[in-house]
Amino acid sequence: MGICLFASDLHGRLNRYQALFARILEDSPDAVFLGGDLLPSFGPIQGKNFIEDYLVGEFSKLRDSLGENYPRVFLILGNDDNLQAESELIAVMEKEGLWEYIHHQKAEFSPYTVYGYAFVPPTPFLNKDWEKYDISRYLDPGCVAPEEGWRSREVPLNLIQHATIKQDLTELAGPEDLSRAIFLFHAPPYQTKLDRAALEGKMIDHVPLDPHVGSIAIRDFILNQQPLITLHGHVHESARLTGSWQDRLGDTYAFSAAHDGPELALVRFDPADPRRATRNLY
Repeated sequence: MGICLFASDLHGRLNRYQALFARILEDSPDAVFLGGDLLPSFGPIQGKNFIEDYLVGEFSKLRDSLGENYPRVFLILGNDDNLQAESELIAVMEKEGLWEYIHHQKAEFSPYTVYGYAFVPPTPFLNKDWEKYDISRYLDPGCVAPEEGWRSREVPLNLIQHATIKQDLTELAGPEDLSRAIFLFHAPPYQTKLDRAALEGKMIDHVPLDPHVGSIAIRDFILNQQPLITLHGHVHESARLTGSWQDRLGDTYAFSAAHDGPELALVRFDPADPRRATRNLY
């Protein structure tokens, strides 16, 4: 097992994708992890065209160039992506084999196991395709409830109101030994160096806003089950505000590739030695 690359929150920006493809050609990694918010908008037509007209073509060129050295590509969507794009990603996966869509799934990546999970806790944004209550129906000030806003696919109201990220993670991993697991999340864990938003000193209705906007369920899951490595995005400004793109939760190494500048932020890591992980901007 050798180098792995991790990028997140590319938001359809071609300069970021071009930088990513150049690094894949240069580094010839064993795996590439893409942590959500991949598309240029959450409109169904734009997302569909971007996948068909850009991503399929560019990843096909990579596979042609790298041949048998083409990496495993694990990806999930994020809260800025439209849920309708999921079916397109799965169709390409099944037909072309260019990537592995891994939301709420696991895949063997010997000697490791990769898990994916895309949902984030409630946000102030109106696209609710990838939002879910965290550990309860508590709603932070300024956030819009998951049953409000809009969705590209209808979901029964009772499922929206009673489903939680905590329940999903229990179903996804169960009691398995995760000491060799790599988790690809979109949301970061709560109250860490990876989830700090630019909300310091801001208030709504005289109530101070919590600058930590990550998932309590994800944090508790990591602390309780201690996967080897967790990968995160979502909070673009966190690394700038905290001065760190990585954190440790017990024995787990947690890395973020979210970035609020114009460049691609790319994390390189070797699962056999995560202490030596690096992050560079391109």
